Amino acid sequence: MLRIEELSYEIKGHRVLKDVSLQVRKGEVVALLGANGAGKSTLMRLISGELKPSSGNITLFDKRIDKYENRTLAQGRAMLSQQHAINMAYTVKELVVMGRYPHFQSSPSVKDWKIVQETMAICGVADFADRVYLSLSGGEQQRVQLARVLSQLWDNPDALLLLDEPISALDLHYQQKVLSIAKSLSRQGFMVLVILHDINMASLYADRIIMLKNGRKWLDGTPNEVLNDKNIYTIFSVESSISVDNHSLKPHIFFKEMHIEPSFFNSSLQPVPAEDFWRTDRTQIQEK
Repeated sequence: MLRIEELSYEIKGHRVLKDVSLQVRKGEVVALLGANGAGKSTLMRLISGELKPSSGNITLFDKRIDKYENRTLAQGRAMLSQQHAINMAYTVKELVVMGRYPHFQSSPSVKDWKIVQETMAICGVADFADRVYLSLSGGEQQRVQLARVLSQLWDNPDALLLLDEPISALDLHYQQKVLSIAKSLSRQGFMVLVILHDINMASLYADRIIMLKNGRKWLDGTPNEVLNDKNIYTIFSVESSISVDNHSLKPHIFFKEMHIEPSFFNSSLQPVPAEDFWRTDRTQIQEK
């Protein structure tokens, strides 16, 4: 089990995360939702070890993550990030096998290459295994990175899989497929924590949803427990209506159209009459 207790992170006097506590159990997919700047990616980077918390504890199977040896931890925890700074002309196969580095000393074994083949196949990148990674589209690169992360944990059912917006650059088919892979692995024991912006995808694939706002945990529960129009407006400031899908029995969110009058944000589209201009404070006109 992943357990986070009273976790806070501060940078230059600003508290990005404030006393966040949560847990992810074996066999569970937990989705993190929240507006931009809510602290989702910061929380992921703290769990992955990229950042160090200002206070609080992160434990994996009742052991603090900073007490693990790096190699042992790398065999049981992996993160798919949003950005990937790759400048070398690696082939797809060379990049995916990097995920197996914590598992061998000098060269990959037959088992390692088998895992690389399986992860490339399930992510739909096996057909261009020998192509240069930098020649691929953004969506294809994201699937290659997922194959690399999966290969790192493929043979460890106790693993923690961290996914930071894994479907942002993908088409509809692979959005569904990536989340289906994550859910399938969870049913074999994997712990999956995933950041999503698509609420309906979170409703469909997550066992639990945690909503963050202003660096704090606001809501934690099943999709049916937390996804309602009031909570969605509280977290995202958008209006919606909810229905229950007859097949999945999960909430489905329908967003209401947002209307903004052009004159509200562009005063040049509705000039103020000259006689009113000089009677009105010009600062107020600019703010309008």
